Amino acid sequence: MKVVFAEYPESRNRDIKTELMYLPDGAKIGFAVYDEDHLEAYYEALEDADAVLTGFAPLDRTAIDHLKKCRIISVQATGWNFVDSDYAKAKGIAVCAVGEYCTQEVADHAMALMLALCKMFPYHTRRINQDKAWEIESLKDREVRRIEGQTLGIVGFGKIGRAVAKRAQAFGMRVIAYDPYIVAKTANDMGVLLTDIDTLLGSSDIITIHMNMTEENECFFNKNTFAKMKKHPFIINVARGGMINEEDLAEALDKGLVRGAGLDVLYSESPDLANSQLTNRENVIITPHSAFYSDDSIEACERISMENIRYYLEGEKDKVFKLV
Repeated sequence: MKVVFAEYPESRNRDIKTELMYLPDGAKIGFAVYDEDHLEAYYEALEDADAVLTGFAPLDRTAIDHLKKCRIISVQATGWNFVDSDYAKAKGIAVCAVGEYCTQEVADHAMALMLALCKMFPYHTRRINQDKAWEIESLKDREVRRIEGQTLGIVGFGKIGRAVAKRAQAFGMRVIAYDPYIVAKTANDMGVLLTDIDTLLGSSDIITIHMNMTEENECFFNKNTFAKMKKHPFIINVARGGMINEEDLAEALDKGLVRGAGLDVLYSESPDLANSQLTNRENVIITPHSAFYSDDSIEACERISMENIRYYLEGEKDKVFKLV
């Protein structure tokens, strides 16, 4: 039995001691490194895998066609948009994800971005560190609003969206949500109003994104949606970067259609930051897809993703966390 770790070059030498602790008995390990300049080597390394564990290295149709005897692909994340799960299923290969391991961390991160933008931390940091200026008089020319009483629009009301709602309510925010896959009672029981998307876009002072990434919602936030944001909100994205058209967001920021943005994810997982239209803006905070990160969440993610492989291969499918 062989478990192959599908990795990007930068993660190839990461510490995998937690995964090894939960490796199926007698299993060997291998590595498939996704390097766009050497894709054949990546595909060849997948051929003898009984199971594949991937964080973000893609497993498209070509990669799946090279899986000669694989029974399961375990995704070391909550999202699996970089795996062609439908094609894997057609080929008799199961796909599983870590259903939940970082809900609290991501919700905390979303709130931290909101608060930092509302309290203008990037501006103050620049004034202190670069200008050596200790003053608040310049704030009179800027919009600084109390977070209590503002309306937060949550797009995607799953576990993380609900965790953000609880935190926002503790700050005195009015919370509304859009999610076509839940019933109104789910939101109402939390004191959250479930609305249609246009109402949310037009009513929110801050909009935070918590959808799963699908083909249907790629670039969901674009010129059309930004134009409907009557209150010029802050945009928070701690979900997937592909949900925002970055060129359109940059234009919306330039025109003042959006007050600012807190982004933990960008369209590319390997962004060209030197040429990004979103960097070096005092109303934009970008973090390097780190919202999920804590010592606790990393241990849980690494453990559960390997346990999923073990349970599936040993015939205990009912113990797999999230079979997708």
